[in-house]
Amino acid sequence: MTTNKKWSGEVTEHSDALDLEKDIFRSGDPDKIAVSLKHSAESSNRRKSSPFRSAMSMLTFYENRAGKNLSADEKQVLEKAKDKLRELFGK
Repeated sequence: MTTNKKWSGEVTEHSDALDLEKDIFRSGDPDKIAVSLKHSAESSNRRKSSPFRSAMSMLTFYENRAGKNLSADEKQVLEKAKDKLRELFGK
C-alpha cells in the first residue's frame, strides 16, 4: 500500500477545513483560483483560523505538495493567485 504518497492528495481533495472546487489549482487562472479559495474559506464552518489564513494555507499546501512537479508557468500562476488572494482580503 502506498499511502505515504497519497495522503497529501487526499487532504487537497477532502480537506476538513475547506470544500474546494474540483481541479481548481489546475485551472491556470490565478483570479479564478483566488476567488474560489476565498469563497470556500468564507463559507466553511469547519476551518480553525480566519478565512484568509485558511485560504492561503491551502494554496501554500498545494504549492509545496506539488513541489518540483510544477512548471515555472504553474508556479507563476500560484504566486499570482496568492497576490490576488491578498488583494481580495485587503491584506
